[in-house]
Amino acid sequence: MILAFSGNRFLAEEAARQALQERGLHLRDLPRLSGDEVSAAALMPLLSPGLFGEAAVLVDLEGVRPDKALLQALATPGALVVVIDPLGAPTRIKHYQEHGTHQASPAPSKTGDVAGWVAQRAKAQKITLERDAALYLAEVFGGDLAGIAAELNKLAFLSGPFDRAALQKVVGREAPGDSFAMLTAATAGQVKEAKSQLKRLLDSGEDPFRVMGAVVWQYSLIVRAVGLLQEGGRLSDTDAATRLEVKPYPAKKALEVARKLSEARIRLHLQRILEADLAMKRGQDAHNVLERLLIQLSL
Repeated sequence: MILAFSGNRFLAEEAARQALQERGLHLRDLPRLSGDEVSAAALMPLLSPGLFGEAAVLVDLEGVRPDKALLQALATPGALVVVIDPLGAPTRIKHYQEHGTHQASPAPSKTGDVAGWVAQRAKAQKITLERDAALYLAEVFGGDLAGIAAELNKLAFLSGPFDRAALQKVVGREAPGDSFAMLTAATAGQVKEAKSQLKRLLDSGEDPFRVMGAVVWQYSLIVRAVGLLQEGGRLSDTDAATRLEVKPYPAKKALEVARKLSEARIRLHLQRILEADLAMKRGQDAHNVLERLLIQLSL
């Protein structure tokens, strides 16, 4: 019988662990095949019944393209084969369902969705985690659910509740910078916050020229957003995203900045960005050029 689990690897393994516990088995005790070891020839000897009942084995298909022989071996009668298949191709899922069960564990992808997953997991572990703290973990770890789970396991031994500041002291990592948040802060006169976002971007390994490229792209979007606002009428973030041909998040951020700037100020900012871009290309210190640009955009 096949017990197959696909989707996010961490969630798939958790689901497999739970399913085995219900059968009185432990995932860690199963023989495991993975990578180059996975083949029908390697699997078949592990499927012979033992003295204490049916054979049970874990087959990890990450990075593996199973052939027909392997798929047939997975369905060997009288054996329990637990399959971790992150990709979960439709043809393989059909095969799993014909010879056992299949459970999909799609990973949350958007930051807000990851934060929701964090909040639910924290609640299950009786950890009092405030909303901004859950969002912080989502920002820092992104889709690394195993990393988030490890941090929550640490918190289970500490006294809460945890807000963002308290959690940051425990985790010891800063959320990566956000170039749109950097521009929004700069145009709002919040130089300290803008420079903090820049520092976090560069500290996370972001190339300064990519940061400048993001600034150029985002300001071109802001200019187009100004044009939409000048047309008058009610303009929602969704409408702006459609007309600007971008996703809702950058459209929303572009509108936020555009609503605060006059046409004259935008022209001045575009000139400052052009000068900064040329200064970097002529070999001036990129960090200093970007910091100076943020100060100029805040004036």
